[in-house]
Amino acid sequence: MLDASIVTGALLGLGGVFLTYLGNPVNSGICVSCFVENIAGALQLHNDPRMSYIRPELIGFLLGSFLVAVKTGRFRVRGGSSSIIRFFVGFFIIVGCAVFIGCPIKMILRLAAGDLTAIAATLGLIFGVWLGVRYIKGGFVLDQPRELPRINGFVIPLLAIILLIFLLVDPVFIKTGQKGPAAWHAPVYVSLLVGLAIGVSAQRSGLCITGGLRNFLLAAEKTLLTGVLTAFLVALIAGSLLGQFSWGMNAQPASHLSHGWTFLAMTMVGLASILIDGCPFRQLIKAGEGDVDAGITTLGMLLGGGFTYAWTLRSTSAGPTFEGKIVVLAGLVFSLVIAMAFRKRIQEKKIPEGRELVRE
Repeated sequence: MLDASIVTGALLGLGGVFLTYLGNPVNSGICVSCFVENIAGALQLHNDPRMSYIRPELIGFLLGSFLVAVKTGRFRVRGGSSSIIRFFVGFFIIVGCAVFIGCPIKMILRLAAGDLTAIAATLGLIFGVWLGVRYIKGGFVLDQPRELPRINGFVIPLLAIILLIFLLVDPVFIKTGQKGPAAWHAPVYVSLLVGLAIGVSAQRSGLCITGGLRNFLLAAEKTLLTGVLTAFLVALIAGSLLGQFSWGMNAQPASHLSHGWTFLAMTMVGLASILIDGCPFRQLIKAGEGDVDAGITTLGMLLGGGFTYAWTLRSTSAGPTFEGKIVVLAGLVFSLVIAMAFRKRIQEKKIPEGRELVRE
């Protein structure tokens, strides 16, 4: 019987290619950071109509995770683990993704489509995860979460339902772009169903891009990493069959050639994701299953999605903006300070090093 991580990886790879085939942006069939930026624009957190659309895929991730967690008794409401730190880490992660132009899932899809500019991102992400693992081995851990009143766990799923209503009703205060990436989308119900399927599977498997790398580097555990590799292979095969493969580095869609900044941005994303136990995709899944801290991280990601366009903290085909470079460096410093501060605190309290290896 196939491991749940392999199933989730296959759904991610196939879903990313399939949604592009049906209308989503090229190499962005699934991209958590891009879609967060789209939702931020729809809520008028920035004023770029080209990036303003409520993406049903993210709603599906949240609600799929929520429904299966409630159904199987895995809906556990907990939180209180350095929540404000997680909020700002979520903010910085989205800015880092915007400088690369894509989250870890889009990085995989770009690689599978032959985009060689994603190699620098992959190396940066691996290096960032390696740094995070070094701090874990040195005793890093954020405050332990505690059980919270059950109502807290319903807030983020309720917000997802409200977003779905906004998408279907299209009230006047929701902005929907008619040109650019916002206008490139698969049919709403197909996107929602794909998101629900992936959300259900990801809640069961615990698949996480950075988590797979972390487990392998920390304890040579390959389960989640196998799911990540499956996503790449399925996307490679499906994309090739559908004519979405284009080998090269120049003129790739939604890319740039500032490889050094790509490396630094994804180093920050990798390190920051390890500090909060999960990549942007994993934060959405955890928020759906009752993790209040992941929900707060998600809100930080949403704010980051707004600021990437309101303050141009991002990249274009010409490369990252000056403001984007500054915030990437600030995010790296912030992440390193948090990693060192909590490691020192753990050592002072003489709490044993390390922590249990789990499927996030």
